[in-house]
Amino acid sequence: MSDRGLDDLDQDDDQHLAADGGMADFDAFFAEESATRPRERLTLYGRTYTLPESLPLMFTLQMERVQDSSDPDDIRRMLATLYGADVLDLWAEKGMTDRQLGILLMYSAGTIRKPGSITMQRAAELYAEQEAGKAPAPANRAARRATSKKKGKTGARSGARS
Repeated sequence: MSDRGLDDLDQDDDQHLAADGGMADFDAFFAEESATRPRERLTLYGRTYTLPESLPLMFTLQMERVQDSSDPDDIRRMLATLYGADVLDLWAEKGMTDRQLGILLMYSAGTIRKPGSITMQRAAELYAEQEAGKAPAPANRAARRATSKKKGKTGARSGARS
């Protein structure tokens, strides 16, 4: 943090001190701040969802976990922080694809961070760019071994030294 930032921290802000003057009331501060931030709404499969005013920490933590997980419950927990419980099953029943989910998550995260900063089309473009950057993993051990043998092979060898 810069010296200027530390100077700002030293400034008194009596507005959110408790009645005894000694304890900061973050509950009141966050509630007040939350009430002034815009909350975006979106419609999906005939239902309207109101996004939170800022990205929940649990969403961010679950995003990290979901990257290495194949457990649908991890995805359910992550989605519940933004859209409410049981949306994964509801959306899957409606035929949502993994691409559509990815676009929705990109749009939602961008919109929560900075309302109006991203369109659905831009979210789709970003999703496509992200997917293009991913190399498909070989399907199984035999396929991985075949791929690594092709890469390592430079020509026929007799085993004799030259």
